[in-house]
Amino acid sequence: MCSAGLVAVSNEYGMQSFWSGPVSVFLQTPPASMIGILAEAQLRHFRANEIQQIRAWEESIALLRHALSQQHRASTWWLLLEYPMLRLGRRADAIILTPGAILVLEFKIGAKCFALADREQVDDYAIDLRDFHAGSRNHPIVPILVATHASAHPATLPLPISGVWQVMDASAATLAGLLHDLARCIPRPATPLNPATWCHAPYRPIPTIVDAACMLYARHGVAEIKAARADTENLSITTGAIITAIAQARAEAKRLILFVTGIPGAGKTLCGLNVAFGLEQQARATFLTGNPTLVHVLREALARDAVGRGADRRNARQQMEGAIQALPRFRDHHVAAGGEIPAETIVVIDEAQRCWSAAHAIAKTRDRPVRLTSSEPAHLLEIMSRHQTFAAMICLVGGGQEIHDGEGGLAEWGHALREHPGWRILAAPDILAATDPRQRLGAVPDLQTRPELHLKTSVRQIRCPQASAWVERVLEGNAEAAAAIATQTNGTLPYLLTRSLPAMRAWLRAAARGHRRSGLLASSGAKRLRAEGLGAELPHMDATAVAHWFLDRFPPDIRASNALELVATEFSCQGLELDFAGVCWDADLIREPGRAAWRAQNFRGAGWTRPSRADSIANQINTYRVLLTRARYETIIFVPRGDTADATRNPARLDAIAAFLETCGARELSPLSGAAAEPAPCLI
Repeated sequence: MCSAGLVAVSNEYGMQSFWSGPVSVFLQTPPASMIGILAEAQLRHFRANEIQQIRAWEESIALLRHALSQQHRASTWWLLLEYPMLRLGRRADAIILTPGAILVLEFKIGAKCFALADREQVDDYAIDLRDFHAGSRNHPIVPILVATHASAHPATLPLPISGVWQVMDASAATLAGLLHDLARCIPRPATPLNPATWCHAPYRPIPTIVDAACMLYARHGVAEIKAARADTENLSITTGAIITAIAQARAEAKRLILFVTGIPGAGKTLCGLNVAFGLEQQARATFLTGNPTLVHVLREALARDAVGRGADRRNARQQMEGAIQALPRFRDHHVAAGGEIPAETIVVIDEAQRCWSAAHAIAKTRDRPVRLTSSEPAHLLEIMSRHQTFAAMICLVGGGQEIHDGEGGLAEWGHALREHPGWRILAAPDILAATDPRQRLGAVPDLQTRPELHLKTSVRQIRCPQASAWVERVLEGNAEAAAAIATQTNGTLPYLLTRSLPAMRAWLRAAARGHRRSGLLASSGAKRLRAEGLGAELPHMDATAVAHWFLDRFPPDIRASNALELVATEFSCQGLELDFAGVCWDADLIREPGRAAWRAQNFRGAGWTRPSRADSIANQINTYRVLLTRARYETIIFVPRGDTADATRNPARLDAIAAFLETCGARELSPLSGAAAEPAPCLI
């Protein structure tokens, strides 16, 4: 089931544990009274109590009472029951705060073995606390899986470390002994953990776009969208500005079009999903995207989440087809239907700058059943103009994300708006001043600029807000500026460099603990990576394949991204994300002596050729921008060493790429810099 999540929702907003207090009070409270407290909290949050849940509480409370009563140090400990792990859509069964460590316990009542999925669950809880709970960052966190009926031998404890330990196993018979050993081996720090401070520290998890989509669609009381750092506050401001503008246009019976801009990873898609799903009950709204991978993954994730909440699978899938629509299907249906008024009054258009130009649209559909006679923006404006009164279009614009030939950019929208007057236009100011003429809207009637419609800070990159700026400087060829940004991160720049594919795979496997996801990425033009064994690409038009790659787990499913077998290209990963990305760099984008700019190459026949068109060169650079901004945590860049006997894999050219990235500040990959060895925490 897809995990549901909120965007940076903290325990400041009333999402506390069902019970919290000193261990001494817990031991003095009759078990029946404790279960009554938990049951009342369950009813308050979920309006239902299942008999299985009551029985699980009875047994887990009995185990905790027995185990904690054996610890003479437990009088100074603090216990929280049913603590909300908001990004994961679940609650940790128990968290024990000791002076020197945080213990996270997950009970599997009746379990006779320590299942991999259960280990990943409690591991994920612990990692989430480290990454997103401000009070947990400087203390050891020990995840403990309690499979009550399993055969568990006394644990051999590792040397105490800061950060998240590997999962410890316990059964009903060994839990007390494990807690005793942990209390003995974890040293008391100079400044002991303060339970009151910990309980009031902000817990602000940032979900993946898939997690967030599930949460928003399920409408689990999303009151506001916030971010993990103060400098990303404009995500909620932008969402509010969009909703306010739509409400005003509806009240005045006006047609409205908004252009929302943002850097890669700033939350444009999340913003659009929030609008589409949040307004769907008030008016027919839908999310349109020309990205088939995003359609497949979001539909499947939402359907799985709905089924997990008790919905019928077939009905769930049909419902998701209306919530997330492929833009070409929406376009073709209404072009073919003539003057038919669309059922939707609000459409959110993802990556609107990628809509086809008139010349490309006409040529591309010349032999298709539905022929286009103008640009995609012109057709979409005509379709939504069939509403005689209110209609709204929210265009999400990502600069530097054009990767296909024929993408018209904002210039095409400007031309279409001049031909289709009658729209109130609100836009972020930067679309008028873009250096790329394709990304300038131009002079259009009734245009108002609103700075709150620009998202300027990445919420995808959890640990380093400067990551997107570093990528920009690298792709500009400005090594000095990139190195300056790297220096500002104090050694935490989340870009690591390696010349060894096995080393990269080993690092990514170690990094993807819990439910974290890693995967290999490469440009669709990286044809000579085949010599490295990276020729198996994820087919981005195959709905089943992309759903397995982005949503399933390895082990055991070898089709999942974590298996590190199938390589996703820019067409597969645009709009989506990984926790840890392995970007495989080929000679389709190289450095040359004496040139500040990158040089793009296409592989044709038996060798590399140079593209002559400016938009083709720009698209190739944009491809690497997409690849380098997919990771929420670290990105590992693999540059092959090449082969002197193979002119298509010239070692000197590949060495020049690696040398430039190193000059820009990319850190050398080593086992000590891996996520398993505790990477730098996120910044809250």
